[in-house]
Amino acid sequence: MLTIRPATAEDQTAVLDLIEELFAPPGSRPPNYRRERAAYAFRHATEAFDADVLLAVDDGRIVGLASVYVDLETIRFGRRCWLEDLVVTASMRGKGIGHRLLDAAAAWAREHRCTHLGLVSAAARKDAHRFYVANGMSAMQHFTKVI
Repeated sequence: MLTIRPATAEDQTAVLDLIEELFAPPGSRPPNYRRERAAYAFRHATEAFDADVLLAVDDGRIVGLASVYVDLETIRFGRRCWLEDLVVTASMRGKGIGHRLLDAAAAWAREHRCTHLGLVSAAARKDAHRFYVANGMSAMQHFTKVI
């Protein structure tokens, strides 16, 4: 039975392994990615009030995750929640797990008084784009610079 729950410190290794699935084509490893930095960021997300890692667990195995952060308070949109990572392990895709994680991320955002849930998806991730639009998200142009 699939459940969605917040990550705990004990989940770190499994979470970091799953994050690395995002690097498989059409994805790529972010510039300067280091597992040690990722471990630090994971600990922050699981300990902070304004961040979390939501896990999809099937029969005791972590099969997906969504990392969420209260991002900023804007004049136009109000408080925004940022969905930084959404990944379902390759063997479990197409079973509704991503939809459940996206719903859980939206619920987490509402609980933290956010009015919008935002994310960035690389241009090459066409399947992800179809998934987001099919799940009610609007596509917007976004630019970023690694600094």
